[in-house]
Amino acid sequence: MKAATMKPLNGITIVTLEHAIAAPFATRQLADLGARVIKVERPGVGDFARGYDERVRGVASHFVWTNRSKESLALDVKHPEAQAILKRLIREHADVVVQNLAPGAAARLGLSYESLSAEKSGIIVCDISGYGGDGPYRDKKAYDLLIQGESGFLSVTGTPETPSKAGPSIADISAGMYAYSNILAALLQRQQTGRGCKIDVSMLESLVEWMSYPLYYAFEGAPPPARTGASHATIYPYGPFPAGDGKTVLLGLQNEREWVAFCETVLQCPELAREERFSSNSRRNAARDELRGIIVAAFAGLTADEVVTRLEKASIANAQVNTMQNVWDHPQLAARNRWRTVETQNGPVPALLPPGMVGGPGDERMDPVPALGQHTDGILAELGYAPGDIARLRSEKAI
Repeated sequence: MKAATMKPLNGITIVTLEHAIAAPFATRQLADLGARVIKVERPGVGDFARGYDERVRGVASHFVWTNRSKESLALDVKHPEAQAILKRLIREHADVVVQNLAPGAAARLGLSYESLSAEKSGIIVCDISGYGGDGPYRDKKAYDLLIQGESGFLSVTGTPETPSKAGPSIADISAGMYAYSNILAALLQRQQTGRGCKIDVSMLESLVEWMSYPLYYAFEGAPPPARTGASHATIYPYGPFPAGDGKTVLLGLQNEREWVAFCETVLQCPELAREERFSSNSRRNAARDELRGIIVAAFAGLTADEVVTRLEKASIANAQVNTMQNVWDHPQLAARNRWRTVETQNGPVPALLPPGMVGGPGDERMDPVPALGQHTDGILAELGYAPGDIARLRSEKAI
């Protein structure tokens, strides 16, 4: 039997007051690496993402995605005794506290870095918010769509007629990724200094960082990239093109060598590569409407499979526009054995292995998605509460 592998964050405990996506996504990745993640939830209600839908055997899709391998502790943090339990849990066990509550809520509960570090100098506190811990937007509510708007993302995404949001919650995801990476960095720093720190991650700043090329493209008042649907705004040809059988092929060119190969092998029109109007990416981009007409006409007599065959022969990047079912069945994911099973309160569901992953096959941590309050009694027992005390707290609705 293979010996269990020590995960990188074994021995690290995260206490998190979280909801929706940004903080849960960050802490789930810490759990993937072996951290103990104790998720504090409101009794009877829990993380409101539990109620988004019932698509995964009666469990919410967002919640299944972001909450495996965690423990759920039900606490009404407005109840004085529950507050005392939370602070004791942090004092005795926590290495990191993560929160994405409403602006100012954590500080009012005494969970700011300043308050917690006064008693525990090694504590790391990560605050995730829409706009950050100060500034004129500090107290403004923020959801993913709103940050996509504030960051400028909507202004460059969609068609010329209609701005479009990204399907996944990219503002939340970007903030979760920066929280995750900064917490890892803070843990490394603490190994060297013995001291914790405060981490302040805003959704706005996270998504604006991802907007770097459109921002620089529009530097010093230059016109911003146009909204071009699924096509690239500044590189051409790069996007979806219809084949003669009604299917769509995605393709992308990145350099002049590929442009020549595309003309010769795919379009079978080598003289096109020598035309001045298409002699650089900037010129092809300026003449994209004319060039698109040429490409669509060339593809009209071919099936999508025939187009892909030519693209592969020319070493031109290409892909399919997959449905969700196509992705579940993707041959590359299957060949690389990327699917595992995670338990939920309503039965097992598939889950994708985290990209990269420290260790080898079988070393992954894919523990169950917790039911609301599932670990409350066990955690309280760790803190020294007797069964009678736990029953009393439950009767008082503190847990």
